[in-house]
Amino acid sequence: MHVFSSSLRHLVAILVLTGCAFAQSTKCVVVRSHTPSPAEKAFLDGDFDHAADLYHEQLQQNPNDSAATVGLVRVLLKQQKVKEANDLVQKALVADPKSVPLLTAQAEVQYRDGKPWLAAVTADSALKLDLCNAQLHLLQARLYRINSYYASSAREIALAHSLEPDDPAIRLRWLETLPLAKRITELEAYLASPTGSDPDEIKRLHFYLDHLKKQEDQPHKACHLVSNNSSTSIPFAALLRDATHIRAWGLDVKLNDRNARLQIDTGASGLVISRSVAEHAGLERFSQNEVGGVGDKGRQSGYTAFVDSIKIGSLEFHDCIVQVFDQRNVVDNDGLIGMDVFSRFLVTLDFPMRKLLLDPLPPRPNEAAPPKPTLETAATPGEQTETESAAASVSAEKTVPVGPRDRYIAPDMKDWTRVYRVGHSLIVPASLNNSSPRLFILDTGSFTTTITPEVAREVTKVHSDDRTIVKGLSGNVDKVYQADEITFKFANLSQQVRGVVAFDTPGISKSIGMDISGLIGFTALGQTTMKIDYRDGLVNFSYDPNRGYR
Repeated sequence: MHVFSSSLRHLVAILVLTGCAFAQSTKCVVVRSHTPSPAEKAFLDGDFDHAADLYHEQLQQNPNDSAATVGLVRVLLKQQKVKEANDLVQKALVADPKSVPLLTAQAEVQYRDGKPWLAAVTADSALKLDLCNAQLHLLQARLYRINSYYASSAREIALAHSLEPDDPAIRLRWLETLPLAKRITELEAYLASPTGSDPDEIKRLHFYLDHLKKQEDQPHKACHLVSNNSSTSIPFAALLRDATHIRAWGLDVKLNDRNARLQIDTGASGLVISRSVAEHAGLERFSQNEVGGVGDKGRQSGYTAFVDSIKIGSLEFHDCIVQVFDQRNVVDNDGLIGMDVFSRFLVTLDFPMRKLLLDPLPPRPNEAAPPKPTLETAATPGEQTETESAAASVSAEKTVPVGPRDRYIAPDMKDWTRVYRVGHSLIVPASLNNSSPRLFILDTGSFTTTITPEVAREVTKVHSDDRTIVKGLSGNVDKVYQADEITFKFANLSQQVRGVVAFDTPGISKSIGMDISGLIGFTALGQTTMKIDYRDGLVNFSYDPNRGYR
């Protein structure tokens, strides 16, 4: 989409100006902690219902109180009430259209509503009015990060922290950039104070803290490639529905010389294996956590474990961490292999020829060759790290991180599609029956393209569906619907689907931090040759109707 690419170019230019301005000026005032108001205290304590009531009372007494409006907007976003938040901030901006706090809140709502291209434009407008707003720089960091500008994101986080070091949201993003020992100390302090986090996030962060402490107490070598080749071709392995029907494609993987067949899944993160596979491979629990995905049963118990040797095709990796799903199987499989495990390679999923190709990434300017590839087998339990983010580069060995880098688009990739990346998820805007774009995750692990009922109703009719069963890592989906004909247009592809499977995905949207309208599944992606550059957030699809399966 040209609109969000253009906006990001503006933001990159402004970042340079911002750095110059801060280098030459001392006019910004550092915001320190203060005694919170009753509404602020309720928010920090995680009592969002009470905080909303108190902010409503303030606005009844003073409808033009921009601070109360911004506070209520953030409460509503915590409650996942995005439309109410949008209506509130739009009304406030009519009375005060140049308020930087209100513009920042509007951009936060646009981001959460799944319109980051609009958030970038709004942030651009706010920056022209004020370079000293810490929340605005925090938002910019998120925008840069999902667009694979990791160095720019890190600078924005540092700037936000220098302007408002006591703000919990800023503290959380900032501590993720710290070395291991310092990160543990700061995370302990963060969890010991009121933060405005909901119970799910607090639980996740405690898992993360325990994992970091285990890393410090029981250091492991960083996962590394031990075979000589950095390019390879790996044949797909069939996953059968019955004796004659293929339901998905996988890869044959050896974990400590124990065989497993893992489903190829761009919608999964790292290597996720079943408890039975882990036990047969002799893996021991390292740290406890939870695993979640599609389904209405919530996050499920899991744990991490280290594998001495992982062999995939002709590649062999040593000392890699994997995620274990604490059940006998993973959605009827041995496990899942997210393609982000190969994020240090250029990935080609050649579905017509049924093979995976791995090649070196194009070297950046002034880089003789890219770093030796490794296997990104699992994000840490507390976060879904992006390639070359500051936090992701810190290993248990306490090696010096290479440091985050910004997206590089090689000349022969200039026509590739730029995608948003949040953790392992590759997210593309797609138009539906020529409507305004919505965000969809590219998910080869989803058998078919899906959509949320709310979005489907905007473009077609939706009916209840009692026959279709949808199952994911979080169990079965309770309510499934079917939408009439929809044409999905994304990247350079168009897919017409009759009887689109529809179900709600609130957990996915909350985890991603943006409204996700569905999944572009195997029925679309499985007909293409799909190339992925995870490092730079780029994908390329080629489709030839005459290039059939072998």
